[in-house]
Amino acid sequence: MRQWVLSLQIPLRLLLAAQPELVTPVLQVVQRVVTRHLLDGVGLKGEEGQGGAVTLIQRFGSAANLNIHLHCLVLDGVYRCGADGVPVFVQAGAPTDDELHALLQTFVTRLMKILTRRGVLVEEMGQTWLAEPDADGDEAHTLRPLQVAAITYRIAFGPRAGHKVLTLRGAMAREGMARELLCSDIDGFSLHAAVWVEAHERKRLERLCRYITRPALADERVKRHQI
Repeated sequence: MRQWVLSLQIPLRLLLAAQPELVTPVLQVVQRVVTRHLLDGVGLKGEEGQGGAVTLIQRFGSAANLNIHLHCLVLDGVYRCGADGVPVFVQAGAPTDDELHALLQTFVTRLMKILTRRGVLVEEMGQTWLAEPDADGDEAHTLRPLQVAAITYRIAFGPRAGHKVLTLRGAMAREGMARELLCSDIDGFSLHAAVWVEAHERKRLERLCRYITRPALADERVKRHQI
């Protein structure tokens, strides 16, 4: 099993938070592209093999902030039907950095096209932007500034409203850490595929499943402080 993690541009995270019905077509694009990549990797046509995946749509980031992104647990290969009719698993090789970058470029191109066709993005003269919503209720007007603050790691209330929140990841990036292997970034989109588990490593697979299915907050760690 290999974990594929796709993060989107900040405006698209906000779009999916406001219109959750768009998550399904986005996920369908991701699954089709990854499956096609695996089939090509083992030399099979579309009708000759079948992949398998489970996706967790995480709606929070490391700071428990709003941050919609996809964690896909994907078979690191495909099943083909043997001569006796019994499915046979064909393992695929790990993607290279160049292949990962090309896959992310394909994701970006197809996602922008499908969201434009659905009318939530507008493309004109080579520029793309979010379409204006048809109608905004009081709830949307109230939630949108909070969603924007959460997605961009900014403080929403109080005397420091609008200030950027310091995160460990951001501090480490500023220290000039080396780029991760099997991790690609294009214009605010990112794709990560470095985590994988061998077939016999059931405990590691369980830990990975527990990690991607965790809630935003652990109830037993939440405490109320009296001020």
